[in-house]
Amino acid sequence: MNEASALSRKHDPEYRGFASDNYSGVHPEIMAALATANGGHQIAYGEDDYTEAVQQVFQSHFGPGAEAFPVFNGTGANVVGLQSLTERWQSVICTETAHIHVDECGAPERMGGLKLLTVSTPDGKLTPELVDTEAYGFDDEHRAQPRVVSITQSTELGTCYTPAEVAALCEHAHARGMVVHMDGARLSNAAAHLGVPFAEFTTEAGVDVLSFGGTKNGMMFGEAVVVLNHEAARGLPYLRKMSMQLASKMRFVSAQFDALLSGDLWLRSATHANAMAARLAGTVRDVPGLRLTREPQANEVFAILPKDVTARLQKRFRFYTWDEETGEVRWVTTFDTTEADIDTFAAAVREELQAVNA
Repeated sequence: MNEASALSRKHDPEYRGFASDNYSGVHPEIMAALATANGGHQIAYGEDDYTEAVQQVFQSHFGPGAEAFPVFNGTGANVVGLQSLTERWQSVICTETAHIHVDECGAPERMGGLKLLTVSTPDGKLTPELVDTEAYGFDDEHRAQPRVVSITQSTELGTCYTPAEVAALCEHAHARGMVVHMDGARLSNAAAHLGVPFAEFTTEAGVDVLSFGGTKNGMMFGEAVVVLNHEAARGLPYLRKMSMQLASKMRFVSAQFDALLSGDLWLRSATHANAMAARLAGTVRDVPGLRLTREPQANEVFAILPKDVTARLQKRFRFYTWDEETGEVRWVTTFDTTEADIDTFAAAVREELQAVNA
């Protein structure tokens, strides 16, 4: 490394945290795709060759009727996708832990102009029975009309819906005149855990509109709204622009998706991240003073620690407290997490807990 490049770097490239898969850098194969897409001129706002080509890539995973609308970020994908499914007087049923409810600063309600009806769940997953706790009051002018069932795959608690569970929800929702949206920020991790193609728990299961995540799986930026049922969604081109999610240089979003999805990069990266989460859970499982709250299925590990231990660990590694009341924390792994990273972190967890228990 020469002196100029050393001075330009503002961070320690060897540092690893466990707060979010958004903390990681860009996968080298994605970075190479960005370089390939660079240079020369391409038509702006999605009329470029890369965005045209990536439609076939998405269709290879989700079926010939799928249409992808690249956007900047996950909140944008969710807001645009939900807007396309709702009128101003309609509502969305989701879990209390849903990202659209907890982590998007009210954007679906304020920017999307829709009402969220939240349901408490033990594992982050909705069921037909839980949906029915809010799916009522149809034709009652005093109630925001239930229109969308929004589920997250994998969920905010790191659990995954099976294809049969998604199909049951879609059948139930459609029978009541509702539609289904899937927040797929970690869709690749779910597919890797389930060992099935994307279409098996989306298109074939009856999902109408999908938010497909790329940033958490090695992309620099970019997500996509994927329309699977064109009869359910409308106005996507206009909603995307109105919601400030239309990229002028869209080729750089589409080229990343091409690199991610044309081959098996999405699966390699997600499988590795999941495996690192499983390794972390297995390494700390029997440490006295720590309790795993659930078995990891994707790339998130949840555990309860003494609060003073958490505070000391957070000075050494970044991660988030999930539940202040119980002391539950969340650790997230990603495509570039190594076994050494896991072992170093697990040793620190053990060390801090031993100091308390000594």
